[in-house]
Amino acid sequence: METTRLKKFAQHARRLLLEQVGAKLALVLDASSAARRENPQAVAQLEKQIAASNREQLIDKVAYTWFNRFCALRFMDVNAYTRIRVVSPADEGQFQPEILAEAKAGHIDEDRVPEKISRQIQALLSGTAPSHDPQQEAYRLLVVAECNSFHSAMPYLFERIADYTELLMPDDLLSGNSVLAYTREAMTPEACTDVEVIGWLYQFYISEKKDAVFEGLKKNQKINPDNIPAATQLFTPHWIVRYLVENSLGRLWMLNHPGSGLAGQMDYYIKPDADEVDFLKITHPEEIKVCDPACGSGHMLTYAFDLLYAIYEEVGTDPSEIPEKILTYNLYGIELDERAGELAAFALTMKARAKQRRFFNKAIKPNICVLEKVVFSSDEMDEYITAVGRDLLTLDLRETLKQFEEADNFGSLIRPNITSVRDMLPLLEAKDMAGNLFLKGTHDKVLKVLHQTDYLSPKYPVVVANPPYMGGKGMNARLGAWARENYPRSKSDLFAMFIERNLDLVMPAGTVAMITMQSWMFLSSFESLRARILGQHTILSMAHMGARAFDSIGGEVVSTTAFVLENQHKPEYKGAYVRLVDGNSEAEKATMLERAIQ
Repeated sequence: METTRLKKFAQHARRLLLEQVGAKLALVLDASSAARRENPQAVAQLEKQIAASNREQLIDKVAYTWFNRFCALRFMDVNAYTRIRVVSPADEGQFQPEILAEAKAGHIDEDRVPEKISRQIQALLSGTAPSHDPQQEAYRLLVVAECNSFHSAMPYLFERIADYTELLMPDDLLSGNSVLAYTREAMTPEACTDVEVIGWLYQFYISEKKDAVFEGLKKNQKINPDNIPAATQLFTPHWIVRYLVENSLGRLWMLNHPGSGLAGQMDYYIKPDADEVDFLKITHPEEIKVCDPACGSGHMLTYAFDLLYAIYEEVGTDPSEIPEKILTYNLYGIELDERAGELAAFALTMKARAKQRRFFNKAIKPNICVLEKVVFSSDEMDEYITAVGRDLLTLDLRETLKQFEEADNFGSLIRPNITSVRDMLPLLEAKDMAGNLFLKGTHDKVLKVLHQTDYLSPKYPVVVANPPYMGGKGMNARLGAWARENYPRSKSDLFAMFIERNLDLVMPAGTVAMITMQSWMFLSSFESLRARILGQHTILSMAHMGARAFDSIGGEVVSTTAFVLENQHKPEYKGAYVRLVDGNSEAEKATMLERAIQ
């Protein structure tokens, strides 16, 4: 995908939205503002939000909310997933959004626009309601109604818009210099043929913040939990995703179904030895759970969707059932960054919608878990234990509840004391705490921890990841101390800790496929990690990339290696190794890998 235009747009849109939202905030908060007279509750809510965090964080949050939604709406417009184009004209050669043109002609979708809002829009467009810019105001109401109408299908991305978020919506949405005009210009129909465009846009949207974090590192400023997502997000090029997914998920299916035609669509698949018999046995596609524990915007999972779709087709599953089955049984993502998690869920929903026209009506939420820190006071836990009984709140469970108090710092690296909550969850979910507001709040937090624990349990046949990279010098003091205590073999860098974590996350005989920095292969600080891999697991294949495997990102110079591990020890197994360090660009390395495999 050509990314130069996308990068320029995302960075410009961020600056523009921050400026416009900031200006709107100052206007709304003015003592004599119209908003205070007409919507005092929304302004009070806005002031409460600022007091809870700060002005800059709120501006950043609202600016990104609108960026995210405008990009999602444009993608759906281009692919005809919206009933009527919301941010795009009916014809790409025109300018006015179709939804506004239709409203001006008297056509407003009463199923999606509430009657009260519809009357407001009609009054604005007919001139019977006073307004400095009636078309702009009417269009804003149409966009908000459309976003709210998508809530049931995609609640993670289209939450019901809070009054204060609507108040801070940019004023200019219709001019040639508006953020929507720039969105349409960058997100061309060609760019929107693949949902990975959304991941690229997020990568570029946060790139300037990432640069600022790394500038701070040069001044010995540690990376705190708030900055971990920006510092560690790195979008994985598609050819690397294919190598990893085809040689983990694809390989598992081919071993269990050697006559499968799936190999015909896997250009980066390395065929195992013909006499291989010791592998994880899979009977039905529903058994294959694929997890990305640092899923970002979901690129690994969206390609896994493609392979799984082909697998279900091969066994004769009704096409109308396949998207729902994949999102219900097969794909799991875990993420620290709420924004990236929303995009991963959106990307998977778009993959499903591309295969099934009525998928939005099913209101299926993809299995994406955004890890949150959950804190319990000793007093509330004592009361809760008394209420539900010590037989349920075992010591292991109580210790697991404590493990998530710093989930925003440790993320998927947390190893819950309880390895399975399948029996415990239904029992606790059945407890009725509605009559006690205090205990209900605690109960909800306990259930949240248990759901997060379930995602972090070792139940996956396949784990794929491009984990975050962060050396010890960048870690904040708490993360560094925790790493030394919990990951003594791999504490020098987050990516190495994720190698160990993923090997604990996958089932026995399951497969782990990753791309990481290459340093674990050579440095003495990773000697004990290498000993674990060679002594307890098996390297199935490796593509040693070296430098410049990520040059489409825009200058990433890390030296990397991609590899596939099996979670069992086969000392006689001879893996497949491809040396790509001599390639001078990402494109050259991709070609070298494909040729070597062929």
